[in-house]
Amino acid sequence: MTEFPSSPCIAVVDDNAALRDSLTWLFESVGLAPVAYPDGESFLAAAPEHHDVILLDVRMPGLSGLQVQQRLVERGDVTSLIFMTGHGDVPMAVSALKAGAFDFVEKPFNQQQLIDLVQRAAATSRRRQRERACLSALRERFAGLRPKEQAILIHVAEGLTSREIAARLEISAKTVEIYRLRAMKALGASNLAELVRLVTALGLVPPLPGP
Repeated sequence: MTEFPSSPCIAVVDDNAALRDSLTWLFESVGLAPVAYPDGESFLAAAPEHHDVILLDVRMPGLSGLQVQQRLVERGDVTSLIFMTGHGDVPMAVSALKAGAFDFVEKPFNQQQLIDLVQRAAATSRRRQRERACLSALRERFAGLRPKEQAILIHVAEGLTSREIAARLEISAKTVEIYRLRAMKALGASNLAELVRLVTALGLVPPLPGP
């Protein structure tokens, strides 16, 4: 299980020193752990330091907020990103949302609304990070299976019967069952539905179509 610091860490990235100081004080007053950066370059250089939320100004000297977001996307960062926008920056913020940002806030801030938003974003980041850690562990367990065990699990998730799988792999149906049960135990799947869910999560079979 992924361990997190008790206080969510909030990265504040803005070239305005007074705003950085103000937000640092605000977040510390409610038990959050802010870390301030004067520009996108210094923030990116500090990564992969752990942050639960990134509060990022849209317009900054050097790298813009959108450019910083692009760098984070390229790294595969799943941290919740909140853009801070001034008057006239809303179209840019909408573009940021389309690129995966959690939300955006307009300056000047309503302090309580900002705190509430940051806390929701932190909870979302931690959930994503747990999911990523679980998926990484699942991939490791699947990679540790024998090739035939892997193939059997995929065929089971595709809906094939043990007899059909046996015919494809040129082994007995009993061997299919033995391999299947052993592989399910290795993955931590207690039943067929859970097995299908795990194999789908690995991207080895397409998800079932929605209604």
